[in-house]
Amino acid sequence: MIKRVLSGVALGLSMLALAGPAQAQSYPNKPITIIVPFAAGGPTDIVARVIAAQFSSSLGQQAVVENVVGAAGTIGMVRAARAAPDGYTLLLAGMSTMSFSPTVYPNIQAHSINSFEPVGIVASAPIVLTVAKQVPANNVKEFADHLRGMGDKVNNGHAGVGSSSHLACALVNQRLGGKASVVPYKGTSQIMHDMLAGQIHFLCDQTTSVMTQVQAGGVKALAVLADSRSKALPAVPTISEAGYPGAEMVLWNAIFAPKGTPPEIVRQLNAAIAKGIDAPAAQKQFSELGAEAPGAGQRSPEALGKTLAGDIEKWGRVIRDAGIQAN
Repeated sequence: MIKRVLSGVALGLSMLALAGPAQAQSYPNKPITIIVPFAAGGPTDIVARVIAAQFSSSLGQQAVVENVVGAAGTIGMVRAARAAPDGYTLLLAGMSTMSFSPTVYPNIQAHSINSFEPVGIVASAPIVLTVAKQVPANNVKEFADHLRGMGDKVNNGHAGVGSSSHLACALVNQRLGGKASVVPYKGTSQIMHDMLAGQIHFLCDQTTSVMTQVQAGGVKALAVLADSRSKALPAVPTISEAGYPGAEMVLWNAIFAPKGTPPEIVRQLNAAIAKGIDAPAAQKQFSELGAEAPGAGQRSPEALGKTLAGDIEKWGRVIRDAGIQAN
């Protein structure tokens, strides 16, 4: 009797051990859902749809985008974390959601590291410091002088507590020694509208959001918050070139899978990302957006995990120093 029980246990364990590889070998055999925690039409959503199209082509199954909006991306993040870890529900989220949420939303029911398997970065875009045409400054030093001289009469718009536009300008304010009046919005499109009218004086947002108005002359780009110049805005100096190093922020968008997703599936998805972002159609769309595909050294799940951990630590300090808390 004991031998029979032990034989049954051994058989059960062997079947469990084979379940992961067998599942990975048949993956995918049905459509894949990519949760995007922001509204349709925004930069993250556009990147997700580029990747979904490439996934559909390279994996042989349709990849569909589902927009789950709210709380700076954390509602969609929690939804994805609760999904089955089988590779059929993924999260495409940006640095703002994954790196800021552990500090801004300490009680959130999902954690960027503990609840997800990193799959791979799909695109990145630097933040650009832009000012309204009415602001009497044509470089960062002149703007820093203006900001310190005018104090809270200078209005800084951002897309909500804990958003990248919020954190980036908080860092810029710290670095330039200014204290602007912070005006929250529900999105950057309305901020840009009010900047064109001169009601908002500066905004820190990614190239994908501001590039069109910068190129059209509607607003002035003073610096790119990155270590190197943007291919989309090559004439705009970096924040370090402008004399204020230490205020860099380059946003990334990446694919994550629920914790426990088999490593074989994670590797298969990572390979599909690499193939997708190298496709000429994706490269063209990224260029038009002002986004860039990650370099060879930043494409692995391990590289994404390391980047995420470093950003949580870095931006956690900025958030605490700025006294930023979710209501």
